[in-house]
Amino acid sequence: MKTTLVSIPTDTVALEGAWHEPVGPALGAALLLHGNTMNFYTGAPRFLPPALTRMGLACLAFNRRGHDILGIRDSRAAEGAAFQTYAEAIDDNRIAARWLAARGFQDPVVIGHSNGGTLAVQHAADHPRTPALVLLSAHCGGREMVPRASRAGLLAQGRLPEITQKARELISTGRGRELMLLPGWWYVTSAASFLDALENCPDVLELAPRIGCPALYLRGDREPRELYPAEAFARRAGGPCSVEIVPDCEHFYCGREDAVSAIVCAWLASALRRPTSRRGSSP
Repeated sequence: MKTTLVSIPTDTVALEGAWHEPVGPALGAALLLHGNTMNFYTGAPRFLPPALTRMGLACLAFNRRGHDILGIRDSRAAEGAAFQTYAEAIDDNRIAARWLAARGFQDPVVIGHSNGGTLAVQHAADHPRTPALVLLSAHCGGREMVPRASRAGLLAQGRLPEITQKARELISTGRGRELMLLPGWWYVTSAASFLDALENCPDVLELAPRIGCPALYLRGDREPRELYPAEAFARRAGGPCSVEIVPDCEHFYCGREDAVSAIVCAWLASALRRPTSRRGSSP
């Protein structure tokens, strides 16, 4: 594949990413959405493009403005997932889709991992011409996401009421961007972002009836079903939805990248009615 680094303007900071193109003509495109506090060069947005481009799909993998946890770019002003909001993330995905449309790819396949998968459901619901949707361990979203994740040992862990109250107090005194430590992943957030996750996260099961395109919902067998509700989503989806549970697999697919790539490409080949690879598929 041919890879070009790209920078996509927004009304604030740009979305940095990579544009991966097949060696031959592109038969379509895929929009790859990274997980919470991740980026375009880790996880699924990194390991999927070589396989996807072999089957003729150009891939845009990009950083939302809420990428990594904290960072800077051309000044000492902090940015990153500690300040993210869902409204901003949804807008970022729309901006990236418009970038693809300007290059002739009006209706890309949408692929999202974890929080990117939850955002992918929202994007597909808002863009009903999406040809196929791939959800890689998309979390449940909604108002239950933070409590469930905390009970699973992430985010606030057993201190959810205390941390929620602190966030509300900071916001009430105009200090919504003030950072707070969390006992579990993702470790640092701002008061405003924490409350936004509690109150404004898209709910994948509520959105499921609006998804009419073919969908694949994949989960590792080490991940809790209640947090990554593949089966419930499939029952509620407005279109056909396949569920794949990958054996010996955790949330980041470490050591199982080839298996996940093979499942995704085989499913997409069927959903889009295309061969898996110009050179033949590989397990």
